Amino acid sequence: MTAISAQHWQVLAALADGLPQHVSQLARLAGVKPQQLNGFWQQMPPHIRGLLRQHDGQWRLVRPLAVFSREEAENIGAAHGFQTALQHECVSSNDEILALARESADKAHKALCIAHVQSKGRGRQGRAWQHRLGECLMFSFGWTFAKAQHELGALALAAALACHRALGKLGLNTQIKWPNDLVVGRDKLGGILIETVRQGGQTVAVVGIGVNFVLPKEVENAASVQALFQTASQRGACANRLLDTLLGELDTLFAQFSDGGFAPLLAEYQAAHRDHGCPVLLLQEGKVIHEGTVSRVDEQGALHLLTADGEQTIVSGEISLRPNDNPMPQKIVRNRRCLLLDGGNSQLKWAWLENGSFGEVSRAPYRDLSRLGEEWAARSDGLIQVVGCAVCGEVKKGLVEAQIGRKVEWLPSMEQALGVRNHYRNPAEHGSDRWFNALGSRRFTQNACVVVSCGTAVTTDALTDDNHYLGGTIMPGFHLMKEAMALKTANLNRPVGKVYPFPTTTSNALASGMMDAVCGALMMMYGRLKNRVGADKPVDVIITGGGAAKVVQALPEAFVAANHVKIVDNLVIYGLLNWIEHQDMRGQADGMPH
Repeated sequence: MTAISAQHWQVLAALADGLPQHVSQLARLAGVKPQQLNGFWQQMPPHIRGLLRQHDGQWRLVRPLAVFSREEAENIGAAHGFQTALQHECVSSNDEILALARESADKAHKALCIAHVQSKGRGRQGRAWQHRLGECLMFSFGWTFAKAQHELGALALAAALACHRALGKLGLNTQIKWPNDLVVGRDKLGGILIETVRQGGQTVAVVGIGVNFVLPKEVENAASVQALFQTASQRGACANRLLDTLLGELDTLFAQFSDGGFAPLLAEYQAAHRDHGCPVLLLQEGKVIHEGTVSRVDEQGALHLLTADGEQTIVSGEISLRPNDNPMPQKIVRNRRCLLLDGGNSQLKWAWLENGSFGEVSRAPYRDLSRLGEEWAARSDGLIQVVGCAVCGEVKKGLVEAQIGRKVEWLPSMEQALGVRNHYRNPAEHGSDRWFNALGSRRFTQNACVVVSCGTAVTTDALTDDNHYLGGTIMPGFHLMKEAMALKTANLNRPVGKVYPFPTTTSNALASGMMDAVCGALMMMYGRLKNRVGADKPVDVIITGGGAAKVVQALPEAFVAANHVKIVDNLVIYGLLNWIEHQDMRGQADGMPH
C-alpha cells in the first residue's frame, strides 16, 4: 500500500489531468503554506515525484495519471446510472463488489468501485495484476442477470467488445485477443476478469477491468492509452474522459446482452478479433495443447480451431492463445525437446521447444535467474539439447549455466547456415544475435528483407532474396542515445518527451530526434537493398525488440502502406528454431537417429 494521506490524494487528483495548477490552490488542498508544498510533495511515491514540473508559480505533471477525486468519480458513474465508490487503496475492486453481491443481487447491480491501488488485484488464470499508482485505470462493477451462470459464457467477450467500442470512439485503434484481452498488435492494453455469484435466483456478474493508462518506457509487450494518443490524430485523453466513455459503452452493451445474448454482437466481435482466420497456438500451463487456424467464435463465446485432427471447440478457461508465427510446415522431429536461450545485453530470454513448436517466451534479468532454475527443475526431464545465442559476455553466460547446472551450446555467427551466406568479413566478430535474427526472418518472408532489432543497440541488416546476408549497421538504442545526450551536453539532461513531426520543446525534440535517427537508418538500409536487388523485386521489413511497435508507428504512413512491414517478437528464438530444424533434416538425410 502507498500510505499517503487524504491531502496527498486531493493534490494528486487536481494535477492528474496534466494541466497547470497554481500553487496557492494546491496549498489549500494540501492544508499547508505554499512554501511548504515542496516538502509535502516529497512524500509522494518516487515514480510520481519525478513527474512534477514547476514554472512561474504553477505546477503540472509531465503526463496525465489515472487518479480521480471522489466528486469526479461519483459524477462520472452517476451519468450512466452507476452507484460509485472510490477506493484509494483496497485489496481488490472485484472483492468490494463481490461482498455486495453476496448480500443482495439488487445492491450489487450497477454498483461501481474505482480503485487507485490494489494490494491483490488479479487477472485471468489467477495471475496478479501488476500496476503502479496512477498508471492503470482499474474498476469493477456488478450487473444482475435473470439468467443461469452457464448462459453467461460469452459475457467476457461482450465486455471486451464494449471496451473496444469505447476506445474506438476516442480514436484509438485496438483489437481483441480471444476471449477478452484488449491488444494493440502483440502488446496488451487491458484485461477483463468476470466472477459470478448466484443470489436469490439471479446471477450477479462482477466485472473487473484494468486498462493501462500510462506505462514507463521499460515495460515490454504492453501498450498504454497515452502512448496510443501520441500516434492518433488528436491530443491525449484524461482518465475522466476514458472512464466516462468506457462506462457508457459497457452500460449500453450489457443491456443489449441481457435482452438478446451474444448472437447479435457476434459479427462485430469477429471483426475486432485479432486472430480471426490466423494460425494460432493454444497453451495450457505454458505447454502447447492445440495448433491450428481460427475459423470462428460461436454464440456461446467458444473458439473454433481448424487443426490437423479436425475442428476443435475451445471454451474460455485456463488456456492462453498466442499467434503462431510459424506458418511453414513443421520439419522438426516430433519428440524433440530443447531449451532455446537468447542472451541479450540486459536480460535473458528462453523458450521450451516441444512437439515442434514453442509456447510462451520467458525473460529475466541476469541478477535474478531463479525463474529459469525453477522451470529447469520442473521441465528438463528428457531434454535433448540446450542451445543459445549470446551477446552478453562470458560472465553472464556462466550465470545461466550455473542456474541449470549444464553446459550450453552457445552458437556463434557462421560463414554459412540454412543456405544463407554470411558476407561479414570476420564472422567471429559478427554479433550472433544479428545472425540468428537474419536466420529467423526466413520463417516470415522469402523476399529480400531489412531485419531491424531495437534493443540496447539498434541494428539494421540486409538479406537478399537469394539468401546473401550483406551486413548492416549498428547504432545506439533509445536509452543509450538518451544517456549520451545527458552526459555530453550541458542542457539536455531532461526527461524525453513525445514524438512530433515538428517538436517545439526540447524534451519532444529529443524524443523525435532519436526516433527519426532509427527510422532514418531503417529507410536508408531499405533504399540500399532495393537498389541492390532491383526495383521490380519486393523488399520486406522484419522488426523485433522492445521498441519495434513504436518504430513502426513512427514510420511514414506511405512507407508502411507500400511495403510488408512485420513486427516479430523474439526473432532470435525463431532463428535458433530454424537452425535446429535444419540440423534435424541433415541428420535424417544422413540416416542419423534422433
